Amino acid sequence: MITSEYCKMMARYNRWQNTSLMNAACSLSDTDRWADRGAFFGSIAATFNHLLWDDALWLARFGGNERPEDSISVSLRDPADWSEFCAARQRRDSEIEAWAHGLAESDLTGDLAWYPAGLDKRVKKPKAVCAIHFFNHQTHHRGQIHAMLTAAGTEPEATDLPMLEP
Repeated sequence: MITSEYCKMMARYNRWQNTSLMNAACSLSDTDRWADRGAFFGSIAATFNHLLWDDALWLARFGGNERPEDSISVSLRDPADWSEFCAARQRRDSEIEAWAHGLAESDLTGDLAWYPAGLDKRVKKPKAVCAIHFFNHQTHHRGQIHAMLTAAGTEPEATDLPMLEP
């Protein structure tokens, strides 16, 4: 269905897009980054934090932790400090790239199983579908951030995958 090369490319795309959005968001004040803009998570900063948390959750699941919510608490307000967030995002993007570069084709076959937060029922899905979801989820919420940043008067880079440098 997908290959490890796909995951490597999407990990690079993830870093490129996060860097673009963070650079655009740097031109805003903290008040502007936290302003409720009517998006699903409200603000630019909260949506960024959601992605930071969710990426950690999926990396833990890919690493075999069936209950990562027990150790990775959700917070849309943390980190609240912009420079702390940017550093955390860069570290997480490095973790994602390391995960992708460590994949063998066999790592994308079979099923991934986990217990969603608050549920005792174990979910099992194909690993390839989970990897696709991982990257698709990032793209979905970065699109929301891109729209909020554009509405706030900033200019993030293009989001077209073919524009990704080799």
